[in-house]
Amino acid sequence: MSSLRAWAETQPDRLAYYFPQTGDGLTYGELDAGAEAIACWMATSGLAPGDGVVLLMENCPKLFEITWAAKRAGIYFTPISRHLKAGEIAYILDNSEACYLISSPAFTALAASAVRSLDGATVTHFGINSKGADGVADFDAAVAACDARPDLSERPIGRELLYSSGTTGVPKGVCKPMWPADYRDTVEPDVDAWRRLFRVDDTTVYLSTGPLYHAAPLAYCMRTVACGGRCIVLGRFAAEDALAAIQAHRVTHSQWVPTMFVRLLDLPAATRARYDLSSHRLAVHAAAPCPIHIKDQMMDWWGPIVWEYYAGSEGIGQTLISPDQWLEKKGSVGPAVVGDLHIIDDDGNALPAGEVGTIYFANGPRFEYRNDPDKTASVYRENGMATLGDLGYVDDEGFLYLSDRRADLIISGGVNIYPKEIEDVLQRHAGVADCAVIGVADPEYGESVMACVVSATDGGATDAMAAELIAFCREHLSHIKCPKRVVFLEQSPRTETGKIPRRLLKDRYRESGY
Repeated sequence: MSSLRAWAETQPDRLAYYFPQTGDGLTYGELDAGAEAIACWMATSGLAPGDGVVLLMENCPKLFEITWAAKRAGIYFTPISRHLKAGEIAYILDNSEACYLISSPAFTALAASAVRSLDGATVTHFGINSKGADGVADFDAAVAACDARPDLSERPIGRELLYSSGTTGVPKGVCKPMWPADYRDTVEPDVDAWRRLFRVDDTTVYLSTGPLYHAAPLAYCMRTVACGGRCIVLGRFAAEDALAAIQAHRVTHSQWVPTMFVRLLDLPAATRARYDLSSHRLAVHAAAPCPIHIKDQMMDWWGPIVWEYYAGSEGIGQTLISPDQWLEKKGSVGPAVVGDLHIIDDDGNALPAGEVGTIYFANGPRFEYRNDPDKTASVYRENGMATLGDLGYVDDEGFLYLSDRRADLIISGGVNIYPKEIEDVLQRHAGVADCAVIGVADPEYGESVMACVVSATDGGATDAMAAELIAFCREHLSHIKCPKRVVFLEQSPRTETGKIPRRLLKDRYRESGY
């Protein structure tokens, strides 16, 4: 954790974080000073080691000052989505047992509404530049008024407590143990492993394209600074802005989700050719499966620099596949690099190569879901193996191929059907901009397949196109896997991380009488 302090002493005027869309930034010296002031305020305002704060704000410099301060003060920090409603925020405040909610000016009213809706929970709402808003404490004034400098050296190293997007139920808080104070004078072991894996050092310039309330963007931004590098942070993703940032700041490393690749490829060829991307040597993607034809196009454009991993906020294990490996094993997410990979059937038996089962990791880091011991127990087996709930298989060399999430599995007439397999086919059709496949109630088969499609052209959402898509699927899939119905959506069904909230789609069409 004190690696920030060391870097601030050696390169105080170097930018640690820069936001090109607004021109805002933080040097190492400014980041260290801001984090120290906030950490001292946290420790003297009543926050004990292991307590928590929730952050409701856009991608901005202040978020990094607060998260680095929380690490220094031994506090759990929980950035949350700015798209949540007051009731959803209140649930996280209550479940996480947060002591403080800190909001930026744009979200002061929403945060205040969430706090008012709490039933008996005690949460103090601090607003940044709140200017005396009713019931909101002034964050800036509180920090400025603290002149104490307590000894924080014996406190553990604070860390993130992040919540899932809730696509398969209510959000789950992923709580991991803090590193002890012994690690204050060095880089934590998980950061060190990541640094070696992706060859990150003080020459690295990392482009962050996603919202910081998601696990990977936040972790990569903090880890890059822990290694002395610079982060270029987009406040919101825009395809051409991302290319401009790579050129202007000589970006070396970046992270993406497949939806961003699609938007990049949608840019006119002349626009894509306008930017010098020669500094760019490692682009990593995850969060959702990437269609093979999309990744092929990215490889053709950027060259063999596109890496992919499979993991989750829970941190129980990870796979990783290099560009060269992927070209040999298209569709794979690689072998395990954290934990040991196992494929298990419903009876707990290990499955051989090529057979689909639940993906488990053994000997990986442990975690728990905040205040939900039953949910935590449900992902662990007696021997300590844990799962993210996904289905897949491995080949003879131990390379993992994802099939789908168990919760999204469609069972039609007793046959297991994987939505991803059908989506991969539909996305090859020129008339499909995006799609999601779900199972809906069927009086004869229990469930049948429905395709929710975004048309690639204006006027393409027709009965004739629906029939054409079903016929296209029948050319490439067995009859049982093909959609019985196609409905058209006006916009992509995906979340910001590229995941498909199938539960919400099922609810929508159940209510519509499908």
